[in-house]
Parts: sequence; structure tokens; C-alpha cells
Amino acid sequence: MILERIHRDDCARGCIFDGFPRTLRQAEVLEKALGEQGETIDRAIYLEVPDEELVKRLSGRRLCRTCQTPYHIIGSPSKTPGKCDRCGGVLYQRSDDREETVRGRLAVFCAQTAPVLDYYENQGKLVRINGDLGIQGVAREIVSALKAPTSP
Repeated sequence: MILERIHRDDCARGCIFDGFPRTLRQAEVLEKALGEQGETIDRAIYLEVPDEELVKRLSGRRLCRTCQTPYHIIGSPSKTPGKCDRCGGVLYQRSDDREETVRGRLAVFCAQTAPVLDYYENQGKLVRINGDLGIQGVAREIVSALKAPTSP
């Protein structure tokens, strides 16, 4: 499915996988499949953010039940607590965003996804970006990493 998708016209100059591969096995299978078609992963970008900051960011997210407008209790709260500024709907926290769930997801990341970082780092393809730079700073660093020449 992924190989079929990346050969569409809109991917002619490349594409970005967001959150994939998540396991070492997926990375190896992807690399093999791409290699069979004369393609490769140019670089893997990893946004480094301390676990406690991730917990704070994710567990603070809220969504409007009616229109799905996103909020954050610290970064972008609604004007009226618990109510959507747009439609007046009730704000809720997704079960995925509860602190205990976020901490569980981080544990899974450490066990399953951290080896993927080592895999790409050993190939000289891993670019680490400080995820605490703010939205514009992180975006700037990502663009810079994508524009940088790749090693042969």
C-alpha cells in the first residue's frame, strides 16, 4: 500500500512518512522494498521533546464534541472553560490524551520505536531536532533538514 502510494505523481519529488516506521521490523521491510525499486529513505527526522513536556502537551489537549475545534488548556484555552468559542459545544479530553494513556504510549515508544532511531542513526540518516523550539522554530529546522544535501 505504501509503495503504491509513493509512486503517484504528487510524490514524484519525494514524500514524508509521519509516524512510520514505528518498529525496527517495519523500517527494515520498508528499506528492502524501497531498495528493490531503486529508492531509499533519505533521512529520518526525530523531534526531541522531554517526556514530561510531552505528557503536558498531550494531556492538555481538548476537542469540541460538536465541531471538533482543538484547544489546549495551557497553550490555547477556550475563552469560557469547557466550552467551544466557535459553536458553544462541550470540550472533552480524548481517552488517548489522558495522562496515564500518554505515559503508556511513551513506554511503548521506548520499547518499539527507539530502536528505529538507532537504525537510522547508524546509517547516518537521523536528524534530531529540538522539539522545544516553538512551532516556527521547529518548522524552520525541519525545512532546513529537508533541504540539506543527502549523503550518497
